[in-house]
Amino acid sequence: MSTRSPADPIPATAAPLTDAALLARSRAEPDAFIAIFERHFDSVHRYLHRRIGRDLADELAAETFVRAFSQRAAFEPQQDDALPWLYGIATNLLRRHRRSEERRLRAYARSGRDNVVELDEDALADRLDAVGQARVIAAALASLAADERDVICLVALAGLTHEQTAAALAVPLGTVASRLHRARARLRPLLREENPSSEETP
Repeated sequence: MSTRSPADPIPATAAPLTDAALLARSRAEPDAFIAIFERHFDSVHRYLHRRIGRDLADELAAETFVRAFSQRAAFEPQQDDALPWLYGIATNLLRRHRRSEERRLRAYARSGRDNVVELDEDALADRLDAVGQARVIAAALASLAADERDVICLVALAGLTHEQTAAALAVPLGTVASRLHRARARLRPLLREENPSSEETP
């Protein structure tokens, strides 16, 4: 059995490939895409689950990765992280289900109970400074224009930066800032009505 001398260098451990590197490799080696799926499926599914419910989340998360695989050559190589790109695909798929999302939010706002999915009250309330008023948040989100709701959800639920949100939606950074400003202007008075003593704003 061979032994290593104290003077011998310790072999370097290869660093994990970035998403960009995996996607580039997957063009010639399709199996490399499996690592993208394994890294990000849970995050994409969780985002969809919070917005549209478990059943549709299962369907749309799977479709997101089918679309991503077929469009992998279009991924911008200067982005190491594929998650914002995947969120963008998922958000585009959600557009077919706008009415379902709005109905769910309005039903939750009326009853305080969502029979489709339990809204992640804590995460959303924390990010929007809404002190846990999930029913008010649901009503407020339902009142937003679809493009404004997408921006709020990508920032508040998915935790994307403004720059990542712009990349996910394939819109200019200024458009994200404008939509976010309009959404916050709509949300602020609705949330204050429920919490008139709170000076926090979303």
